[in-house]
Amino acid sequence: MSTPFDEMDGWPDGEPREAYAQVRAWLEAAPSELLQTRRAQAELLFRRTGITFNVYGDPGGSERLIPFDIVPRVITAAEWTRIERGLVQRVEALNALLGDLYGAQEILKAGIIPEELVRLNPQHQLAVMGHKPTKGVFVHVAGVDLVRTGPDDFYVLEDNARTPSGVSYMLENREMMLRLFPDLVARANVAPVETYTDLLLETLRSVAPSGPETEPTIVVLTPGPYNSAFYEHSFLADKMGVELVEGADLFVRDNLVYMRTTEGAKRVHVIYRRIDDAFLDPLFFRPDSTLGVPGLLSAYLAGNVALANAVGTGVADDKAMYSYMPEVIRFYTGQDPILGNVPTWRCREPDHLAYVLDHLPELVVKEVDGSGGYGMLVGPHASRAQIEEFAGKLRADPQGFIAQPTLALSTCPTLHEGRLEPRHVDLRPFVLTGADGVKVTPGGLTRVALTRGSLVVNSSQGGGTKDTWVAGC
Repeated sequence: MSTPFDEMDGWPDGEPREAYAQVRAWLEAAPSELLQTRRAQAELLFRRTGITFNVYGDPGGSERLIPFDIVPRVITAAEWTRIERGLVQRVEALNALLGDLYGAQEILKAGIIPEELVRLNPQHQLAVMGHKPTKGVFVHVAGVDLVRTGPDDFYVLEDNARTPSGVSYMLENREMMLRLFPDLVARANVAPVETYTDLLLETLRSVAPSGPETEPTIVVLTPGPYNSAFYEHSFLADKMGVELVEGADLFVRDNLVYMRTTEGAKRVHVIYRRIDDAFLDPLFFRPDSTLGVPGLLSAYLAGNVALANAVGTGVADDKAMYSYMPEVIRFYTGQDPILGNVPTWRCREPDHLAYVLDHLPELVVKEVDGSGGYGMLVGPHASRAQIEEFAGKLRADPQGFIAQPTLALSTCPTLHEGRLEPRHVDLRPFVLTGADGVKVTPGGLTRVALTRGSLVVNSSQGGGTKDTWVAGC
């Protein structure tokens, strides 16, 4: 792995990149004790606010804070312009792909994507074949993970088209920086992110099914307080001014969805669901699910309620499907991708598998349906025993894995025990698609690997977050 590109560059001795001039001057002027104090204040405020998450499989079952680093990550307005164009292109292609896979399947007929990759994908929902969602939008909320490896080199690492999380931390991080360092934010001329929840509400309203009601009723459907992202579900419902509901709060009658209220049943038009497909409706999917709503899929197929994101979107964010996204973009847009993919070996293909097995110590191997940093092998940081164990998994189930080179992810200065040290970062921008088009919030959630040398940024694996500034706007 080559030496990583540092986004501030030149520190601690040389000249920083122009984007970081304001931040560098601030860091040089601020005593270490002040930075430590502000960091402690941020942690206290987050704890008081209740900004926590649960880790699945944690025997203690305790809620944790996601560590927040007070040194912002800076992206220039010019860099963001290209990123934004690439995100819009990619999400439009994802929506076109899903419309095709659940419709005419032209991309399969053209041989661009192997049929078995779709047919055998557990996220391909036969129950919605031929169904076109309200206003034709499948992916209303997308979180597209980006990595940077050089001054002009941004790559898409992963598409999240099911129930992407993390936007509440993006918004709370900005609120924290405005509280602690308002002058610095103002001097850097940072693009605002506070309008995200207004844009989300507009997006959800725009896809409501037509009806006599002038104002559609929108709800956020949560699995409940034990879900790892429950804070975010509650946060977004509160900011949008809509009800946060669990499955038991809703019922279906005559293919219409209603919410139980103290004033009687109230029709629901749009559900921003934070529940996976398998748990949405026990009559169609998992019969043992107590999280969903019996009959919900019937109401959805009848066009009487919009689900954001649509049922079946998971087939598009599978990591094996990801490897075909450059071809998908060309097929539906006629354009080359603005944001490239990370080179990917599909272990389902014998020659790819042979290469991966021969180069495991150099590669990152991922489960095609994995998330949260679980089920991964980071070859350069793995022991011989771990590599041998993964080789066995690959031979037993090659179609379940992909592999990628170990990228030299960019680093940003991060406060560690009173000192600034480089730590690897990625970026999850959030993209909204409604009947009125695609909108991208400037910036996103920067996740940072707090362990020296680690490439795993996921909060479930000990990663933290930073505020992301699109500066000079």
